[in-house]
Order: sequence, then C-alpha cells, then structure tokens
Amino acid sequence: MRLSAGHRAAGPATARTLNDRLALELLLEHGPLTATQLAGLTGLSRPTVAELIRRLLHAELIAVVGESGAVRRGPNARMYGLAASRAHLAALDVRMDGITVAVADLTGRVVATADLSTADLSTADLSTTDLTTAERDTDADAVVSRALAVLDETVRGSGATELHTVAVGAPGLVDPLTGVLAPPPGHPSWPPVLAAELRGRGHSLLLENEVNLAGVAEQRLGSARDRDSFVLLWLGQGVGAATVLDGRLRRGVSGGAGELGFLPVPGTSTLPSAGGCSGGFHSLVSGSAVLELAARYDLVPADPARPGSPAEDAATLVAGTVRSGTRDASAFLDAFARRIALGVSAVCVVLDPGCVVLGGDIGRAGGAELAERVAEELTGLSPLRTEVRPSTVSGNVVIQGGVLVASDAVRSDLFPG
Repeated sequence: MRLSAGHRAAGPATARTLNDRLALELLLEHGPLTATQLAGLTGLSRPTVAELIRRLLHAELIAVVGESGAVRRGPNARMYGLAASRAHLAALDVRMDGITVAVADLTGRVVATADLSTADLSTADLSTTDLTTAERDTDADAVVSRALAVLDETVRGSGATELHTVAVGAPGLVDPLTGVLAPPPGHPSWPPVLAAELRGRGHSLLLENEVNLAGVAEQRLGSARDRDSFVLLWLGQGVGAATVLDGRLRRGVSGGAGELGFLPVPGTSTLPSAGGCSGGFHSLVSGSAVLELAARYDLVPADPARPGSPAEDAATLVAGTVRSGTRDASAFLDAFARRIALGVSAVCVVLDPGCVVLGGDIGRAGGAELAERVAEELTGLSPLRTEVRPSTVSGNVVIQGGVLVASDAVRSDLFPG
C-alpha cells in the first residue's frame, strides 16, 4: 500500500492526515511494524515516518509493543502497534432465549465474552398476546436489567473503563430513518427496550438485523470475500436473508429486505399474512419444518431424549445425515435441497446476485454437501447462473459481524481524516 500521486500533491496538513491514517491502516492490516517497515510500505522518507510516529504516539493511537529481532537494538528496532486499549467496543447477539456479549479492543480483538439465558428471567412467555401491559413491562424490565448488568460485568472483566460503540444484532426490522427495532410477530418485547436503554447510556449504538450482521461477517471473513454481490440465506429457527449488491448491504426502505420467511412458495398449505409467516417459505425450511420433513424419512435427532431448540436439533440432524450417507439420509437431503431452491430461485430471478451462501445453524450444518444439492436443484428452476456456497465463518457469526461494524465506527471516529 502506497500513497497516490494525489496524496503527495496535497497541502502539508492534509498530507500529514493522510499519512497518519495510512500508517494506522497498515498497522491494523499487518500488525506491529518498525519505522523502517512503515517507511517501506508507505513509500515515505524516514524523517517523515519518524515525525508521523511522534504524532501518533502523542495522540495515544499507537504504542511501542516490543523490539524486532531482525535488526540491531535501538530506535530502529522498536515495534509500533495500535494502542489496543485506546478504545473498546461491544457486540451483542440478541435472540429470543438469550444474549451473547463480546467486548473487543481497538484492533477488533475480542477480549471478553459472556452468555445470558433469558428464559429464567421471565415470569411469563413474552411472546403470548394475553399478558397485561404491566406483566409484559415487568418481564421486559427484568430481562433488560440483567442484560445490562452482564454487559457491565463483561466490560469490567475485559479491563475496559468504558465503551465507545455498541453494535446490537436482533431479529426484526430496524427502521433506517429512526433506528427503531420492530420485533417479528410472536417475538418478545424486550429487545427494543434494551436498545433504548443502551442508547440512553450515551453509547454510539449500531442497531442492526442479526442476519445483516452475519452477512457483513460472511462478506469480509467468509466464503463471499471474493464477491461484490451475494445473498446470505439464513436457515435457523426462522429464515431470513442478507443482501449485498455492488459491495453494499441493502436494507430496503423499511429495513425489511430479506424477510424471506414471508415469501409465498409452492408446497405450503396456507399463505403467509401480515401477522405471521407460517404459510410462507418459513413453513418449508425453518427448524421445525426440517424436523417434520426428517420424520417422513424416519430420521430423528441423535439424542431425542435431550432435545434443544428446533434449530439446534435440526442442525444436528442435518449434520448427521451428511455424515451418514444412507439412502434415507440422501433422500432427505434431496428433499430439503428442493425446498431451499424454491426460495433461492425467487431471490435469484429478482436480484441476480450470482452467489448465494447458506448460513445459519442449519445451513452451516449442511456444508458443501447441501450447497451442491441446492445448486443442482436451482439449475432446473432459474435461468440465471448462480453459485451456491456454504458459510465458512466459524463461531458466532452475528457477534463477528457486530465487532466488524463497531470497529469500523470506532476507527472512523478516532483515526485522522
């Protein structure tokens, strides 16, 4: 990475700003570097790099992190790296039954994590409609209070004193204009309350649909790194999609782009409605639908005596069928692939993304085997050439996407330029 001729022609103050930012980005990309290495990567003179280092040390954006064994001891041997503790950020993955919290430093390295189950904090099912307002508010307050306490405990455990930015991924529609979260039908009422509390604390809050955050992670860390356009199909408890076109995440006017659970498709007994997606694509590929389909082939979860959520059980079952290779397992995977291809074909003929990534717990469990079967089914449904790939991001993909977008926001604020 070198400065362009336009950068060199800029005025002194602008040139210094551009040089400083370039150096910080190089340290982020390569890790700690010596002054000599920075000079080589930037194309700047050694005196210019020395002055640049002095500025960044004074701003507490970099620090001496060691010495290089490849050169003699002394000033030239010092290794400079980003001042990781200069700012901290958090990412939250909010689900119906729990929250995962991660705290990261300026480099994006996760330094502390925590998990909270919300099931034991609610005295009633928050997804039901027959609760009084007082009952619903009481339960929401209990969940939010505990979630904030866990976040605070995690921050203290990381050694941070405060958070610069918090990214939250949650199911539902996030209005691009107001930033307000509208949970899907049947989901609990506390996620918007949690978002409001975080915003009220003065944090820079980035609220995003959780599948969109997974799409960011897939774009920058996973199997879509070489694609400017793709769709991440999320197969889990429910179904959704993240759409990236020409390198940009597309949310839609109301934030509802990708709500594929509501997509009308053949094979369902009813149609979806504004109040629920039970008659849409959700009915064919959600966790519960996958388990029902598997039962037709006499397939059951590996340990039916210890069931998890439908999505967890379905993911375990799909992974098991991929490994087993029996005739029934193969027939089930073919049937499941046909169902997935119905929704994928609709996405392809409307958006023509050229690539679809199968994600979520169930999509990841199917791996390359399921992706290949979906691609084969798709060739008979869509005239558009579309590659189908499995997700390759390991770990909690929503958290990783949250850390990425929060890190971008922190650096945009702190880095010069």
